[in-house]
Amino acid sequence: MPEPKRPKGPLTIYDVASRAGVSIASVSRVLNSQGTPRASTRERVMRAVTELGFVPDGAARALSNGLKEVVGVVFRRGDETHFEDEDESLLFIDVINRGIDVAAQRRGFDVLMSSVGFNDQNATTRISGVAGKADGIILHDRMLPAAGVTRLAGMVPIVTLAGTPVRGAMNVRCDNEAGMRALVRHLLVDHRYQSVAYLSGRTDSPDNRARARAFELEAVAHGAEVHVGSSWQGNYSAAGGAKVIDGLLDAGEKLPRAIVCANDQTALGAMHALARRGIRVPHDVAMTGFDDVPVARHLHPPLTTVRQPMQELGATAFDVLYSKISTGKGDADVVLPVQLIIRESCGCASRAVRAAKDGI
Repeated sequence: MPEPKRPKGPLTIYDVASRAGVSIASVSRVLNSQGTPRASTRERVMRAVTELGFVPDGAARALSNGLKEVVGVVFRRGDETHFEDEDESLLFIDVINRGIDVAAQRRGFDVLMSSVGFNDQNATTRISGVAGKADGIILHDRMLPAAGVTRLAGMVPIVTLAGTPVRGAMNVRCDNEAGMRALVRHLLVDHRYQSVAYLSGRTDSPDNRARARAFELEAVAHGAEVHVGSSWQGNYSAAGGAKVIDGLLDAGEKLPRAIVCANDQTALGAMHALARRGIRVPHDVAMTGFDDVPVARHLHPPLTTVRQPMQELGATAFDVLYSKISTGKGDADVVLPVQLIIRESCGCASRAVRAAKDGI
């Protein structure tokens, strides 16, 4: 049997745990003679120590003694909800958190979940409190200013899930720019729509800003009539999307031929508001989203959108954080690919309709 390969770089108790097939807590108990680990566990740990040639120096012992095996996760909750149970659904966030939890369980970590309101004046204090109870922290979106994230990163490893990285923290995100470019090209090139709007998310969201920039650049490059600005300002919620549409129609504004929404929940609200006014999607106005939350395919019509690998996003965030906790190193900015998902809300016919036309 070939001899197991020794990991590259300085050895840590995480390498021992991986080789032994046990949690780092088990390694810690064996190395520090704590608790009463099972004989089989002790044997596996010591065999891994021997195979790796691991010497638990003072730093390693301090790490194993001080480790909580807890990661904190903080997300932002909506402060208003005009759609029943919208705040509780948190579709996008739920799937990401599931990915974090699954990855954490594989490493024997627990997840400490918390939330802050968009207008929470004590957000810094609340997030710092979570960080103090964890070995590292994952922040959804950008709920602290960049300087605040950098200060907190000096106390505990941080991974942000946002459009751009911040000094001192690590960042995991999806390719907003590529997804938005593909979506706009589909509307303007494949459908040949002449006018298009961006119904935005929150102004302080790095993801929203990245999508807005990509939208406008691509739309202008194709010579489309572009609708953006304060009258198209949403907040990532269905209520926000509906409010924008109602406001435009109440003001007598003519809607563009296609509306690109910052996320799927915004599209859900916008479609609801259009239906109330007798405006048909996609016959009168084409509509698209971004995320591909589970409900998107069940809307009427099904929503054309950009699929983000949400569960993978959460799992990757934990893995990056785990690497930083265990080795002191972590990728500064990880970008995951996205996929354009074409359904009927953009004006593409359903498979059944296409099959009937083609005589299949």
